This record gives sequence, structure tokens and C-alpha cells, in this order.
Amino acid sequence: MSMSDPISDLLTRIRNASSAKKEYADVPASSLKEEVLKVLKKEGFIQDFKKAEEAAHPWLRVYLKFTPSGMSVIQGIQRSSTPGRRFYVSVDEIPRVKGGLGVAILSTSKGVLADRKAKSLHVGGEVLCKVW
Repeated sequence: MSMSDPISDLLTRIRNASSAKKEYADVPASSLKEEVLKVLKKEGFIQDFKKAEEAAHPWLRVYLKFTPSGMSVIQGIQRSSTPGRRFYVSVDEIPRVKGGLGVAILSTSKGVLADRKAKSLHVGGEVLCKVW
């Protein structure tokens, strides 16, 4: 069965696993998902991820991050651009998430970047999701 929105599937799996207090979430692999996960790791929202290719279908294991009290570091995760409604912004219109406490992940001509990095490189693009 083909999936119409793989990024939304990734975000939903992460959201469900973190609310269920799971240690990790497994998702089907793709290069775009890897780039999104690199940004989430760099921004401190997940511990790590690894790619496993032993099976016929490669997958990514995303290790979630929790506070010492057991709360998930990811309080909210929201898809902005969908296959039916793309959401493009210029560098001046890049959204601030929760007053700068969260991060907007953009797909730009320079690759998949966090909002602050896109502003520093002075590029806009498609807003994939917002995480806080």
C-alpha cells in the first residue's frame, strides 16, 4: 500500500510513541525522513536515530528523549505543509514557534534546515512541520 504523506506518518509515529512513553519508534526509511530526523536531533528533540537495512524494507529507529521526571521533550509536533496544500515562505515570513522555544523545519534549496539556520543562510522554502 502506498502512503500519500510519509512525513505526516513519521510525525504521527513519533507523537504516539512519545505520548505512550516508548523508548523508540520505528518508521519506514526515506532520505527526506532522515534529514528531518537530523534536524530534530541537532535541535535536541530526540536522542538519536539509526538506519537498519537488514530487512527487505529499510527502516529508521528513532530514540525518543525524555526529561528526568519522565515527560517527553516533544510537547507538540504539527505538520504544516501537506500534499494537498503546500506552505511556502520567504525568509522574512519564516514562522517563530512558541516565541523561539520551538523549531520550524523547512525544506529549502540548501537542504532540510531548522528555522534559525534558514534565516542565517537567508533562504526560504516549504515549511514541513513545527515542533515544540
